[in-house]
Amino acid sequence: MKGSHIVTRRLFDHDHAYIFQNPDKRIIFAIPYEHDYALIGTTDIEYRGPAQVAITGDETQYLCDSINRYFRQKITPADVRWTYSGVRPLLEEEGADNPSAVTRDYSLELDAPSGEAPLLSVFGGKITTFRKLAEEAVAKLTAALGKSAPSWTSGAPLPGGDIAHANFERFLAELKQRHAWLSADLAHRLARAYGTRVKNVLGHAHSLADLGRAFAPGLFEAELAYLRDVEWARSAEDVLWRRSKLGLHVEPGTLESVTRDIDAWFAREPERQSA
Repeated sequence: MKGSHIVTRRLFDHDHAYIFQNPDKRIIFAIPYEHDYALIGTTDIEYRGPAQVAITGDETQYLCDSINRYFRQKITPADVRWTYSGVRPLLEEEGADNPSAVTRDYSLELDAPSGEAPLLSVFGGKITTFRKLAEEAVAKLTAALGKSAPSWTSGAPLPGGDIAHANFERFLAELKQRHAWLSADLAHRLARAYGTRVKNVLGHAHSLADLGRAFAPGLFEAELAYLRDVEWARSAEDVLWRRSKLGLHVEPGTLESVTRDIDAWFAREPERQSA
């Protein structure tokens, strides 16, 4: 199924999210996004073909109409600042004609002929249940290989998430104290994006100049190098939209030139260093 989202100007002045049910029984949400924006989604359309997907005009209009049904501030397709779409595999169910009614569960199928390496196929699933899926997958494979291993991921933080006592405000305050030369906005963005791995982004820098060239306000060469070496970024699209949403905050009229400059940097500095 293909799901598409739109990003518009901020539609409300608080940090709460809204969830609405449309007359077609689909759920639509509006979420505060990147401080100045609202994220609105999602559509649910059956999709077949290669995974080069993009929102259609009908989907954009559907999401605008859905918001206009509930909000005082009305939006049109002209208000859309950015969009993104994705394809998610769903398990086909007999009699489920409505895409919204198809299960979001997953199925694991193990093919383990005697004396041969096992093959595990994963069908369906969502990122919200990825840890449970991964543990079940490992359990099936270890059993097929005659081995055993305890489950451990339920309490393990994601990379950069090992912040002491999960106290982000204290972590941010300590980061600002250690690197007083960082602006408040830049310190907050880096802490939010990288968590404890921010030290790997900043390295031994003692000033903004030590971070290298500024490609856009708050985006320096040191961060590009980190994203290349550790997060496998290879293009401006990776940096500005896939690894972050900095493209939304680039000064109006400069996105094309910023994109071109970052792509040129990757062309000059393509090698991935050891992380």
